[in-house]
Amino acid sequence: MKSKVLTQRRLETIKPGERREEYPDELVRGLRFVVQPQPSDARSWIVRSRVHGKTFNMRLGDWPTLPLAEARELGRGAILAAKAGRDPREERKAARAKAEAASAPAGTLRAVCELFLAREGKQLRTGAQRRRELERLVYPKLGGRQIGDIRRGEVISLLDEVEDQAGTRTADLVLAYLRKVMNWHEIRTETFRSPIVRGMARGRPKETARTRVLSDDEIRAVWAATATQGPFSALVRFLLLTACRRSEAADMVWSEIDGADWLLPSARNKTKVELLRPLSKAAQDVLAALPRFADCPYVFTSDGRRPLAGFSALKALFDRRSGVTGATLHDYRRTARSLMSRAGVLSDIAERCLGHVIPGVRGTYDRYEYRTEKQQAYEALAGLIVRITDPQPNVLPLRGKVAASDERA
Repeated sequence: MKSKVLTQRRLETIKPGERREEYPDELVRGLRFVVQPQPSDARSWIVRSRVHGKTFNMRLGDWPTLPLAEARELGRGAILAAKAGRDPREERKAARAKAEAASAPAGTLRAVCELFLAREGKQLRTGAQRRRELERLVYPKLGGRQIGDIRRGEVISLLDEVEDQAGTRTADLVLAYLRKVMNWHEIRTETFRSPIVRGMARGRPKETARTRVLSDDEIRAVWAATATQGPFSALVRFLLLTACRRSEAADMVWSEIDGADWLLPSARNKTKVELLRPLSKAAQDVLAALPRFADCPYVFTSDGRRPLAGFSALKALFDRRSGVTGATLHDYRRTARSLMSRAGVLSDIAERCLGHVIPGVRGTYDRYEYRTEKQQAYEALAGLIVRITDPQPNVLPLRGKVAASDERA
């Protein structure tokens, strides 16, 4: 529909049609009035803009609860944030979490956790992940409880539920996050004593350095199993094609992708520096096949709202489908690194593809990005995976044998 300046009178006279309609506002480019078809006839505001080269839609609210003037103000703010390179959807989530923490009674577990993240979160590589897991798994059960009233049995009951819902690994992560917060609060408070003690972890003791690498037969089995559509299958292929960490891929957002380049921000990198990965054509194809959801920034998602989670259960199902057992997702990263060496990639380049810091003077003074070399390394890795998973027989016979055969004919 042709853009016009929206007015209160025009909003009141718009009639619902047989399908969803959008009415752009000429005054605030990107702001749109959305009218749902009958019988719903629901009316709302969205803003459409671009951040880091990617288009996004953000729902602002319902009309008339959110009037025209306020919708324009919110729309301008979102567009300005996007132009500055900030994702307004993430900023809104952070503002909501801050408001919820501010409205919570002082001393609740939620309030203490939010205070901890506000003061210490910037120093934590997994700060965003911690907030998500706390909001998803901890706050619904214990968030409103006074932290001093929480007993050990309640923590154990919470961990039981998390383990049943999301697996042993996630339960141990939640325990680690709570232990960190409660120890921090105990240091700052004279009367509080943490209910968490040794021995509450659910998983095995931490193993020594693993050496597991998939064999060619196992790579073929895993690759065949990932032919099944789904975000987890796509994630497995992406891990093998990029040698990235599971968390780097699972928490990836579309705004980090620019054409063939994936720029991992320093906040999500273990080494605390930006990491450029020029993706191979095969890795780009994996991303291109994934669905895109409005108002969801995450690349790998099963519900269009949150990043992919529940890896213990997903991996167990995948292992049964592929027939490959005893290998973790991190072993896939080690496998990809080994394949790079096998494909002739220089060690320094392969280590840079993994995001490892080059030690010594070279790592300190050599600030070259090595984009071309990394791109060639990823293409070599993808090419080797293709040769392993789809081997082609040599159909060209020797000339002497052809001649002999012709003579016999």
